[in-house]
Amino acid sequence: MPKRTPKGLLQHVRPSDLRGAVQLLTQATLGISRMAEGVHQAVWRTLGAPGGEQPGTTRGITGLVYKSINGVTQGVGSGLDLALSRLLPLLTATDTAPPDSLQRDAMLAALNGVLGDHLAASHNPLATPMTLRYRGQPLDWQHPPARTAVTGKVLLLIHGLCMFERQWQDTRTGHDHGTALAAALGYTPVYVRYNSGLHTSQNAQDLSAQLEALFTHWPAPLEDITVLAHSMGGLVARGAVHLARQTNQQWPSVLKNLVFLGTPHHGAPLERAGNWVDVVLASTPYTAPFAKLGHLRSAGITDLRYGHVLDADWRGHNRFHRQPDTRQPVPLPEGVACYAVAATLASKRSTVADRLVGDGLVPLHSALGQHDEPRRTLVFAKDAQHIAYRTSHLQLLSSPAVTKQLLHWLA
Repeated sequence: MPKRTPKGLLQHVRPSDLRGAVQLLTQATLGISRMAEGVHQAVWRTLGAPGGEQPGTTRGITGLVYKSINGVTQGVGSGLDLALSRLLPLLTATDTAPPDSLQRDAMLAALNGVLGDHLAASHNPLATPMTLRYRGQPLDWQHPPARTAVTGKVLLLIHGLCMFERQWQDTRTGHDHGTALAAALGYTPVYVRYNSGLHTSQNAQDLSAQLEALFTHWPAPLEDITVLAHSMGGLVARGAVHLARQTNQQWPSVLKNLVFLGTPHHGAPLERAGNWVDVVLASTPYTAPFAKLGHLRSAGITDLRYGHVLDADWRGHNRFHRQPDTRQPVPLPEGVACYAVAATLASKRSTVADRLVGDGLVPLHSALGQHDEPRRTLVFAKDAQHIAYRTSHLQLLSSPAVTKQLLHWLA
């Protein structure tokens, strides 16, 4: 009998993943060491003992111990990274990990959502580049799809935080908004995969560039781009349209519809709660070093505090400081049909359920673009709003009832 392939974690790991993991482990060890030294110095300071040359560092024998730990860690980490970089070509030649392992993709999506900005800044191989994907593979404009395999109507599906494009499909039923709309209305589904830990405005810039390339190289005469965006993906889509129109790109000329599923247009309470944790931890010298744990969360996550769309919303600000909503209002794009689907776990509308419960992550008023300040309100037509009751944030991704509403609008 042939030997069965092991189902363990190593089945889904690639050689480049090992190098990325070593880099992360090295950085994590250094971070823990610095945190411990910060607590150590906070205790000494209450006893009147002086600190080291840098804030949060110790001096004397204690400082020497911490410097030794950091030096050894950096040395070992650099050595392993260099060795793996030289071995990588040889290891890749014998790599047997599946090219599109669902488990690996899910792990990378979650990791990028939480630490994606750090991975990109440190050039970690685990960082996910933005790609447009057709039939499960990245689009390659050197070898585009056959003209007969596509239509002139593109349905672009953009996922949310910590997710990836294969999560649009319900693993139990196989239901997928993209497949359903393709069969009923003749769309060609194209899925976006991106690093959701980057600032939404950075992903918006990348998306706009990707769509300009799609407009130029799509093998069929392009007459319709319809965007279906879930959660954070809606902020990325709004930013991409805004940027493209400011820079006179061509693809918005065929943008017909923007559909938002559970998009936190005005932020999500969970990130605002996380910001309060930062404030509390930083309020005493003993807990201040632990505030660095909260600072691990990515730029993409902190953008969800108020629903940042533009560079100007975050540039020049400390994203971990408590501050009011200073976003520049970005209205819905003119000449594009815009729709909003909001979900609520409740069975009917109420003030408490709308503002606090919502779909478990996004309040109803935020998903519908409503705001106490009229200048910030996104004006969706009354018949362009839909509320999905007894539905969670993630269920919006593959709900047949939501597909039915999409068919009603887009038909």
